[in-house]
Amino acid sequence: MTTSDTSPDHAFVWIWLPAADEPVVAGRIDARGPVHEFTYGRSYLERTDAISLYEPELPLIRGRQVPGAGLDIAGCLADAGPDSWGQRVILARHLGRLNRTSDTADLTPMTYFLESGSDRIGGLDFQASATEYQPRSAGHAATLDELVRAVDRLQSGEVLPPALADALVRGTSIGGARPKALLDDGDRRLIAKFSSTTDPYPVVKAEAVAMNLARRVGIDVPGSWVVSAAGKDVLVVERFDRPGGGRRRLMVSLLTMLGLSEMTGRYATYPQLADLVRERFERPGATLHEIFRRIVFNIATGNTDDHARNHAAFWDGSSLALTPAYDLCPQVRSGNETSQALAIGRDGDRRSRFATCIAAAEIYHLTRAEAQDIVEKQVTVIEEDWETAADEEHLTELDRKQLWHRQILNESVFYRD
Repeated sequence: MTTSDTSPDHAFVWIWLPAADEPVVAGRIDARGPVHEFTYGRSYLERTDAISLYEPELPLIRGRQVPGAGLDIAGCLADAGPDSWGQRVILARHLGRLNRTSDTADLTPMTYFLESGSDRIGGLDFQASATEYQPRSAGHAATLDELVRAVDRLQSGEVLPPALADALVRGTSIGGARPKALLDDGDRRLIAKFSSTTDPYPVVKAEAVAMNLARRVGIDVPGSWVVSAAGKDVLVVERFDRPGGGRRRLMVSLLTMLGLSEMTGRYATYPQLADLVRERFERPGATLHEIFRRIVFNIATGNTDDHARNHAAFWDGSSLALTPAYDLCPQVRSGNETSQALAIGRDGDRRSRFATCIAAAEIYHLTRAEAQDIVEKQVTVIEEDWETAADEEHLTELDRKQLWHRQILNESVFYRD
């Protein structure tokens, strides 16, 4: 990543402690070349209610802490920074517009930390000051129609008016590669997910119907629904990291829990997550069963984008708790057979088949008979409720043909050998 003389070399990390409705400063990040060190503030360490940003990664101790092996920055800090979509929005504001040569690597991580919106995922924020918290938020309350048009203009390389650019920047820290923005509905905090100009199929409605079906098979998912804005479909999802009353819940990704980087994340597996659950999670038995249900559902609906950033846990300073499922979106297949992003069994098998899940049942504290029962019940619900769910999410007949028995319940998921 390139740097310049004007690039910031430090930032202060502010944290919402459990049950708090205002943040306090926790420490400072310092960029030393590509490596970002973290130091807890003395005043924070002296607090009786202080918690680590995440353990074992950043224990509550004095002195500079360097990232783990293979990392340039602690994962719990990276989790709170903007992902590829947010970086593109910030880069567009720097350059005026995006083109084919625009490279998000032209700005430093510290720039992205300090210029992304303050209403970021989880319970951290980054500030230039250690004494005064100033949230970065949009001065212009853009309508959903305006946001849809702004997303289209940014993707097509047009210049955005400053007010709309600011409105998009507000949602730059909620992760993911796809275009999105933040909305407020009274006390509710929402994420709006937009279609992309490069979508090869109705991605927004595909995710909407998958979320609908997940709810029907008993998976813990946030509320979601499809609305129309500027003639396009928008998926609205309730935020689960905002319990209300100004409070925020700390979160870490599976990538962080396993100590992996974006480059090594491909080595993450579901059995590694299961091992973490047994060691460090609340309600480990119920959590393992929930993870198994999610794996089965991902296979049933063709969601092969189940990588390590698409799994997360709440952190309260002492233990972890699985967050609701998110980013459950059927993916395009080039043929019948496909594989999950994470291996399901300890043998490395990642084939998207129910048989793969059943063979690995013991890892998730299930018998083969219990695992088979979960598979059969999910298939039954999906088959019986498909049309109703598709109606509720406004799928056209063409949408249904593109998804049913292609991504959703493709014949290959029933293969046994």
